[in-house]
Amino acid sequence: MTMRPHEYMLSDTDPEAERILIELARVTPAWKKCEQIVAAIKTERELAMAGLRRRYPHADKDELRRRLAALVLGRDIAMRVYGWDPDVEGY
Repeated sequence: MTMRPHEYMLSDTDPEAERILIELARVTPAWKKCEQIVAAIKTERELAMAGLRRRYPHADKDELRRRLAALVLGRDIAMRVYGWDPDVEGY
């Protein structure tokens, strides 16, 4: 994909900083990108679980896991796998 000089992917980023970010992405090995993605997913799940613990302080570990599954997997899968309807029980 060739971008014209005025087309920026990150509208709030200085063009030179964006150029450096793109270059870093090009030279980063695939295994390192995979590690970064896994770390980002783990962080996202930890933040979601922290939010659930805050909203449902009396929920046990299993309930929190079902609520997280509802957030991550969606209603249909949460209902099939856990028998948990987030529309009724909450997310």
